Amino acid sequence: MRIAFAGTPEFSVPALEALVEAGHTVAAVFTQPDRPAGRGRRLQPSPVGQRAQEMGLSVYKPERFDAMAQAQLSEADVDLMVVVAYGLILPQAALDIPRHGCLNIHASLLPRWRGAAPIQRAIEAGDAETGVCIMQMEAGLDTGPVWRRAVTPIREADTAASVHDRLAQLGAREVVAAVPQVVEGRGRPEAQPDVGVTYARKLDKAEARVDWQEAAASIARRIRAFNPVPGAWTHCGEARVRLLDARALMTPTDAAPGTVLAHDAEGVVIATGDAALRLLCVQWPGGRAQEARVVAAERFPIGQVLT
Repeated sequence: MRIAFAGTPEFSVPALEALVEAGHTVAAVFTQPDRPAGRGRRLQPSPVGQRAQEMGLSVYKPERFDAMAQAQLSEADVDLMVVVAYGLILPQAALDIPRHGCLNIHASLLPRWRGAAPIQRAIEAGDAETGVCIMQMEAGLDTGPVWRRAVTPIREADTAASVHDRLAQLGAREVVAAVPQVVEGRGRPEAQPDVGVTYARKLDKAEARVDWQEAAASIARRIRAFNPVPGAWTHCGEARVRLLDARALMTPTDAAPGTVLAHDAEGVVIATGDAALRLLCVQWPGGRAQEARVVAAERFPIGQVLT
């Protein structure tokens, strides 16, 4: 098949590679423009842009999917467009250009977690599982019918980073399977039910600060959901400390929320609004990620109150 591809972050790269490896002609790749990155703030291509260039593909980097971008898509003369975390809105005029429309890899089990941050919100909410859907795109926000879906459990040790990597591979596998279904007209996509719709609102840096008054299970899920971005954090004395991994212990405590209760072989035990929580991995300003147990005695004195 002749395919156009639209994507930007690392999540999109496995799908691009899988489509090429499956023997399809990727006639055009659309990605967001180069952005400043690194200490020198030099312009850097997106992960998709860089990989597409390495593969010798034609790359376009429009600021908006305007008339010029639509003309470039039209000139590519494609059977289908695959869209994966592109980050730009595609107008209906663009969706209508490929002969068989546009497919989207969405990182949730639609209709649950439509929107911007499905991986993080699924972990934060305590969902037992998540997955990917291969959706026929339409004008609504993640409302299109679904061709294929694949499920993966959310384990107690999962962070947004680990779920992200699994879903990127699942999405790549499922979109390769979906392409011939769509182009050859094998079957029909399943309309999303009206029941069970939830929205994964965009991540806000303000919600990354831990409120120790909350329940231990809720805090632990948010810490894992926000690893690596935007990164949960708290103040320990004057230092702003990133919290990368934690487990709820569910051990009752009457200590003030945020109080360092103990050090043990696995980490640092903290009081929350309803029980104890164990910090497993932390990052101090200017440092690298460390197991909390390694720095417990030095950094987290017993009785210290995190805020």
